[in-house]
Amino acid sequence: MTQGKIRESVIAGSWYPGNPQELTQEIRRHLSQVQDVEVGGNLKALIVPHAGYMYSGGVAAHAYKLLQQQSFDRVLIVAPSHRAFFQGASIYNLGGYRTPLGVVPLDQEIVDQLMEQSGSIQYVPQADAQEHSLEIQLPFLQVALGDFRLTPVIMGEQSLENCRNLANAISNVCRGKNILLVASTDLSHFHPYEEAKRLDQIVIERLKAFDITGLDAALRGGKCEACGGGPVMSVLLAAQALGANKIKILHYANSGDITGDKRGVVGYLSAAVVDNPGNGTQRTKSEPCRVGVDLGLTDEDKVCLHTIALNAIRKRLLSESQGDPPSPSARLEECRGAFVTLKIKGALRGCIGCITPRGPLSRIVGDMAVQAAFCDPRFQPLTQEELGRIDIEISVLTTFQDIKGPEEIEVGKHGLFVCKGSQSGLLLPQVATEHDWDRIEFLQWTCQKAGLHKDAWKEPGTRIQVFSADVF
Repeated sequence: MTQGKIRESVIAGSWYPGNPQELTQEIRRHLSQVQDVEVGGNLKALIVPHAGYMYSGGVAAHAYKLLQQQSFDRVLIVAPSHRAFFQGASIYNLGGYRTPLGVVPLDQEIVDQLMEQSGSIQYVPQADAQEHSLEIQLPFLQVALGDFRLTPVIMGEQSLENCRNLANAISNVCRGKNILLVASTDLSHFHPYEEAKRLDQIVIERLKAFDITGLDAALRGGKCEACGGGPVMSVLLAAQALGANKIKILHYANSGDITGDKRGVVGYLSAAVVDNPGNGTQRTKSEPCRVGVDLGLTDEDKVCLHTIALNAIRKRLLSESQGDPPSPSARLEECRGAFVTLKIKGALRGCIGCITPRGPLSRIVGDMAVQAAFCDPRFQPLTQEELGRIDIEISVLTTFQDIKGPEEIEVGKHGLFVCKGSQSGLLLPQVATEHDWDRIEFLQWTCQKAGLHKDAWKEPGTRIQVFSADVF
């Protein structure tokens, strides 16, 4: 591989050890002091601090510890620019990054595609000249992951609009690829210890709620601080577009906890961003939970619909089926809406549906199965290798009904449809129970699915409808 013009380290020997053996030993020491944790889903992104290792290495280790049980061969880091102001984002596209542990090569495919996505993403030489916030992550990644390819993004102006533009570009080029996203940020700077904790707790609460617009408002309003607020919001928006729906706070501390000097401290946070397939409140086999309603479909009807769905996918992928399903009963000839959801080992792999009855249920299920497998914009088309590993879930819908308020929502029975203007979003009944949401959380997530802010359900002009489904 041609390395091109290598970006040399600007912080080795100061922010972290310059000797390879000492650097590796320090990182391993930090990692060894962190216990293994379950994040309850598939890891999409990390939020990590970027101070010198003596200050924030122990906090960063809580995030990078997760990678010892993960397999990523590509990493995209979004970090803030501390010394140069510019619009948009900069990507060093000339060659790899050198640390004392070796050269990290660029992920040239992603780098090129990102720069083609938007004119606001380009190489800005002064952005990277003395910047530490991206480089500081690399030795931890080298120890935790081994070999990987890097997409290095340094963000200039951090408005929410710029975050959204960058996130759209990232999600477009990363969809369907095994890429870890990393947001580099420290929190409040140089406040007394208790005041810093108060400010930083606001960031933590917005993250726990996955409230990106609320975090932006708090940062702009001076209610909290984060020098990498823009990178965090960009990564969260991109991860959300790629299926993430939960943030787990791994560890918080500030420099006063390390040095003992609590007069003016800097806050540090590590967090994991995950999708959360079926990891809500765990139920035992003795506590079954029926989701949705019974529409009178027999076991034979349900087997027939599953066979129709699988045959439709096989025919599209392999130009063959597994034989004809049983003849549809009269119930399967009724006009109903339906969704087909595909999962692999519990992780979502595609979900498409038809909410307006446009034909017999038997035909709708076959059509939606093909759409879920090959046309869900969040995923690459299903491959032949994946075909034998998919689980098919079918949701046959009832009619939609308007409601006036959240008190009319029955979690576990109802799905939600929210519409305002040209924007709309739908979540099936099982989604709320899988994530252990209450009524308000269910409404908030449906609003965000529609591309609205989370409390748009309270606003005049927002239409809220409930429906149910027979899920099998």
